[in-house]
Amino acid sequence: MNRIEKNISYLLMLFFLMLPVADAFALDEPLWYEKNTNDQPIIHLYFFWSEKCPHCQVARPDIDEIDQQLPWLKLHSLELVNYPENVQTYIDMAERFGNDARSVPTFMFCGNLISGYDSKATTGKLLKSYLQACYQFAKENNPDNTTKFVLDPKYLTSVDIPILGDISTDDYSLLMLTIFIAGMDALNPCAFFVLLFLLSMMVHGQSRSRMALIGGIFVFFSGAIYFLFMSAWLNLFIYLGELRLITLIAGAVAIVISLINIKDYFWFKKGVSLSLSENAKPKIFDRIRYLLRLDSIVVVVLATVVLAIVANSYELLCTAGFPMVYTRILTLKSLPVESYYLYLMLYNVVYILPLLAIVVLFTIKLGSRKLSQQEGIVLKLLSGVMMLMLGTLLVVSPQLLSNVVAAAAILIFAISSTWLIIKFTNKKHDV
Repeated sequence: MNRIEKNISYLLMLFFLMLPVADAFALDEPLWYEKNTNDQPIIHLYFFWSEKCPHCQVARPDIDEIDQQLPWLKLHSLELVNYPENVQTYIDMAERFGNDARSVPTFMFCGNLISGYDSKATTGKLLKSYLQACYQFAKENNPDNTTKFVLDPKYLTSVDIPILGDISTDDYSLLMLTIFIAGMDALNPCAFFVLLFLLSMMVHGQSRSRMALIGGIFVFFSGAIYFLFMSAWLNLFIYLGELRLITLIAGAVAIVISLINIKDYFWFKKGVSLSLSENAKPKIFDRIRYLLRLDSIVVVVLATVVLAIVANSYELLCTAGFPMVYTRILTLKSLPVESYYLYLMLYNVVYILPLLAIVVLFTIKLGSRKLSQQEGIVLKLLSGVMMLMLGTLLVVSPQLLSNVVAAAAILIFAISSTWLIIKFTNKKHDV
């Protein structure tokens, strides 16, 4: 074979060796952003590592965990020792950042490059925060693959919350919004009415232990039933996906419910009302009287559970708007499924706190107190104003519900506007 033939053979060999590289990285630009079938963004993360690198071995399980936690993330895990085509991909991509590609592990995403890895609590937390911020940026700005997401220290703010774990800035807003909405939902005149009537009837028995037992069981199952109700909404919205039309419908329904509750303050018992119906009250009262005549603790517990189920089935219409709005806001966040249910649990813990406080006060003081109709109407007005604002934001600008300042403003405005309405109308409702 002469020298020319050897050179030609050498060039052909190089050509065929480079084919896998061309297949692995055929784009003119790296694919940073993509859209799924629901027109929602997918963020691409390129993770370059070596099986001989100790820091890479520390990073790998953490990166896999982040990939599992963020459903909108597409991970490209590219090992360099056993896959030489990945080496060239690494060099080509790193050159775009003016980097000599000398070290691993390296992460490339949203037009950025980060090299090195310390631990899950430091680098892992940093990377996850940036990815979440990039995802939110992609949702709001619809960038193309030439757009670089600018890394900013403001995205690194986080709070360590027991049970829920490390909460990023965006998740912290959701945490506060959960507490705000659940707190407003907890001001449920229907739930207060039934529980106060039950405890008032028990005062004559002068038994603190019996009152604590029955009241505690009633509150626990009230929360459990509400949790199941909200889980049904959650699964419906997960099934329907992030379609904008579904969000608009949920917001519109919430607005209608809120206007009905506000209407009841001005025109009580006129037209449609989402209150405990007059037909339902005698049935609940009969069950309470039957419960108080029982002697067996086992039968008392079972009867209390049945009472809680029946009473709460009637009460669901009183505040149906809050669970619907909240679960829709929740499913607009791309979270792991278990996180959805943890937030629902937090919501329901906050929801039952006022009911639990009532049981504790009655048990200590053995007092008798009923919820007046006037107080119930005021609570409905307050929840109606709150629901009106949430529904409006869900229709007009759902992204604002990710802002903790906006969530606080909703609560402050709802309380102040309700106070002003009561002060200037001075409307009384006859029992």
